[in-house]
Amino acid sequence: MNVSVEDLSVAYAGRAVVSGVHLVAGDGEIAGLVGPNGSGKSSVLRTVYRHLKPAAGRVVVDGRDVWDLSPVQAARQVAALPQERTSDFELTVGDIVMMGRTPYKGPFAGDSATDRAVVARALAQVGMAEARSRSFSALSGGERQRVLLARALAQDPDVLVLDEPTNHLDVLHQVELLALLREQRRTTLVSLHDLNAAASVCDRLHVLHRGRVVASGTPHEVLTPELLAEVFGVRAAVVEHPLTGDPLIAFDHRSPAGAAAGTVAGDVSAPAARPAAATPAGPPPGVTEPERVP
Repeated sequence: MNVSVEDLSVAYAGRAVVSGVHLVAGDGEIAGLVGPNGSGKSSVLRTVYRHLKPAAGRVVVDGRDVWDLSPVQAARQVAALPQERTSDFELTVGDIVMMGRTPYKGPFAGDSATDRAVVARALAQVGMAEARSRSFSALSGGERQRVLLARALAQDPDVLVLDEPTNHLDVLHQVELLALLREQRRTTLVSLHDLNAAASVCDRLHVLHRGRVVASGTPHEVLTPELLAEVFGVRAAVVEHPLTGDPLIAFDHRSPAGAAAGTVAGDVSAPAARPAAATPAGPPPGVTEPERVP
């Protein structure tokens, strides 16, 4: 199922934080959103899972604007793992994951055999099957993250939206989660701060800066030393990963970048980068540096 964000603009208290954003995720594709803090990644994702209504533009899933769908239709198509989440649930792990089955139940309906099987499978996929009876509030941050991902998987959506899903995870569980995303082959939009993780898991990357998409393409096309210096303000070499062949970024922790972060005056396109065919180029100028949105 395809996802297309078309000419999207988002504002908070009258202040533009995203303007004229175009990006896509093809059927079964993992599309990553990367960019500095405050670049608009979370704001874009919130419009996709209907937590935030755009000021302009639209989000199209399978040919329909998500805001034209009923809440139940939208929940069956799109599941989210947002950054902001409650940590004081006095429920069991199984109860939390069963919430993902809500769009498939009628009013006051109990849990069916299918619901229980889907929940068991989702917990097994994230390595939390043995924790089904544990209290959610007693889990570590990483364990909670994995349970909430299981809840999204139990929703059985066509599209997954994940905002910094590797937060709180140790290295092993980060690797396992990214491998799970690739195995799913489900249309996915994911924001990641770890650029090497993004390079390894994403089929397509969209780079956001100051509320605009400034580069789109494959990780090889997008992650160049020039773009890293201009957008992220870091000096780095990009080499081939010896095990996977993905781009591997080696950051220079001793010297600052030649171009400081935040100096992009217009659209950034690395010399070797080519915009993805389905991604319109040329977002409009004029967006001021947004404040960090929690």
